[in-house]
Amino acid sequence: MNKKRSSLNTRLIVMTSLLSVIVAGVLMFSTYHIAMKELTRILDAQMEFLASRATILELRNTHSQLNLDPKKEQEELFIDIWSYDDLEELEKNPLLVPQVKKAGFYQHETDSGTWYTYVLPAKDYQVQISQHRKVREVLALELAGSMVLPFILIMPFVMLIIVCMIKRSLKPLDDLKSELAQRDSSELSHVSDAHYPIELLPAIHEINYLFDRICKTQQEQKQFIADAAHELRTPLTALNLQTKILLRDFPDNVALINLNKGLARIQHLVSQLLALAKQDTSLHVLEQPKKVSLNQVALNCVEQLMNLAMEKNIDLGFERNEEIHVQSYEPTLHSIIYNLIDNAIKYTPHSGVINISVYPKAGKAVLCIEDSGPGIPKEQYEAVLKRFYRVHHHLEVGSGLGLSIVQKAIQRVGGQLSFDQSQDLGGLKVVVVAPINLHLNELQAVNAI
Repeated sequence: MNKKRSSLNTRLIVMTSLLSVIVAGVLMFSTYHIAMKELTRILDAQMEFLASRATILELRNTHSQLNLDPKKEQEELFIDIWSYDDLEELEKNPLLVPQVKKAGFYQHETDSGTWYTYVLPAKDYQVQISQHRKVREVLALELAGSMVLPFILIMPFVMLIIVCMIKRSLKPLDDLKSELAQRDSSELSHVSDAHYPIELLPAIHEINYLFDRICKTQQEQKQFIADAAHELRTPLTALNLQTKILLRDFPDNVALINLNKGLARIQHLVSQLLALAKQDTSLHVLEQPKKVSLNQVALNCVEQLMNLAMEKNIDLGFERNEEIHVQSYEPTLHSIIYNLIDNAIKYTPHSGVINISVYPKAGKAVLCIEDSGPGIPKEQYEAVLKRFYRVHHHLEVGSGLGLSIVQKAIQRVGGQLSFDQSQDLGGLKVVVVAPINLHLNELQAVNAI
C-alpha cells in the first residue's frame, strides 16, 4: 500500500500558517492578561483616590442608582456612602458591603454578577467605590483586540511574503531536479555545486560519488567485453581455419557446412563486440580532430567490401561523390561508413543496388547510403539502434550491433543519424549529417555524456 506523500513546500506553508495562528492566539491571551493587570492597577488607584476625596468632604448618605443595563452605565464607578445606622438601605442595596473595620478591596457576588469594591470605613459612615468585573474584562478585551488587530490584518500579507520566500528558498531543489531530468541516460559527469546552497552540498556530493561508481562499473564492463572479444579472436580464427581445411576435404558434409556458418557468425559477433567496446571507450578519450577526406574514407570502405558485394552480384558504387574535407576522426568515420555499407550488403538481395552519396549541404557533410533491400518499417527506426535488435534476422547472419556501433560513432563526431525509405531503390535510406569542422570544445560538449 503506497503511503501518500506530502510536498515539502506545502508542509512548510501549512506549518508556518499554524505557527502564525498559534502566535496570534498567544499574543491575544498574553495581551489580554497584561491589559487586565494594568487596568486593574489604574482603576484600583482611581477608586482609592475617589474614596479618599469623599472622606474630606462632609459625609452624608449617598446611594448610587444601579442600572443593570450594560449599554448605559456599565462603565461607571458607583459611589455609595451609607451610615452604619441605616440597616434598611444595607439590605435593600445589593452593592453595599456590610460594615468592615479595615479599608481595602473586596469582591462580592450579586444577582447582576461579581463586583469589585473599595471600602473605606469612617467614624459614622462607610465609603465604597464599586465597579462590575465585566467592565474590566470588556475593557481589557477591547485593549487586547486593538493591539492584536493590526497583527491579524497584516498577517495575510506576511503569509504571502512567507510563501514566496519558501518557494524561492526551495527553488534550488527544483533546479537540481531539472538539471538531473534534462540529462541523457548515459551522462555521468559531475553535478556542479557552485550555484547550490550549503544544505544541498552533501546530497550533490553523494550524487557525484554515485555517478563515479556507475561510470567505473560501466568502464569495467566495457573493458571486460573488449578483453573477452580480443581473447576470443585467436581461437575462433584457428577453429575457422581448421573448419575450412575440413570443408576442402569434405565439401558435401552438412555438419561441417553448418559449423562453418556458426563460426562465421561468432567471428562477426566478436568483431562487432570489439568494435562497440572500442567506440564506448573512445567516447571518453579526448583527441584533437584531424583533417580527413570523407570521399577517400568512403572509397576505402567500398574497396574493402567490394568482394562481399560481388559475391551477391550487387551493384555497389557512388551516385554522388563531391569532394569534401572534414575536421574529424578518420577511424570513427571509417567505422560509420564501413558498418552502414556492410549492413546494406547483408540485406540487399542478389543482383541488387547500393548507391552511396557524399556531398556538402548547409555547412555540413552529408553521407547517404541507399539500397534495394526490404528496408525497415518506420515504427522500428528507433528500435534498430538498440543493441542485439534485429529486424530481418532470418535473412542474413548478423549480431544486431552494427547500427549501435554506428550510433556511438556518429555521437562521437557530433553528427546525426536518420532513416527513411529510398524513393529510387525502394529499400532503406540512411542519412548521416556531420559537422565539417569539429573543434575540441565542441567535442567536449558532445562527449559530456
